[in-house]
Amino acid sequence: MNRIEPAPSAPKTASHARARGPLFASAIFVREALMRLRLWCLRHIAKMDIDPDARISLRANLDFTNPRGVHIGGGTYIAFYAVILAHDMSRALHTDTYIGKNCFIGAQSIIMPGVRVGDECIVASGAVVTKDVPPHSIVAGNPAQVVRSGIRTVKWGILAEAYEAAAAATGTSAKASLD
Repeated sequence: MNRIEPAPSAPKTASHARARGPLFASAIFVREALMRLRLWCLRHIAKMDIDPDARISLRANLDFTNPRGVHIGGGTYIAFYAVILAHDMSRALHTDTYIGKNCFIGAQSIIMPGVRVGDECIVASGAVVTKDVPPHSIVAGNPAQVVRSGIRTVKWGILAEAYEAAAAATGTSAKASLD
C-alpha cells in the first residue's frame, strides 16, 4: 500500500536548509542576498529612510514617486504585494508615510500617503490604512479599523504572547531568541 508523505516544512535556519540539500541551501542564500541588495538599493540609491533591520519582501511595492517620504523602523516586516505610498497624484500630494518599529504589514495591504503606523502594530492582510494607527494595536479591513489594542510584538511584528508560547512548546528560551 502506497503511503503519501506530507510535504516537509520550510527550513527554520541555514543549518536546516543545508540538511535539505546543497541546491536548496544555495537557493536560500541567493534569496537572502537579493533581499539584502534590494534593501541596500532602497536605502542608498532611492534614499528611503529604512532601518537596516527591516525586512521587505521582494514582492512588496514601495513608493518610487516620492521615495524620501517612506520611513520604516527597525524590526518591521513588509509582506508580499503590500503597497506603501508617500504620494497622491489626484491631490498633488507628496508627504511622509511612517511605519514604526517591530511592525508587521500583511500581504496585499495598502498604506496610504501621510499615514503613521505606530510601533509594535500589525496591519492585517488586505487592509487599507487611511488614518493613523495607534501604537500597540492590530488593524484590519477597508478602511482599516482597530480590532485589538494593547498588544506587544517582537521583531518582525510577531505577537509576543504567541512567540513565548511557541518557545515554551519547543523548550527554547524566548528571551535569548529575541536578542
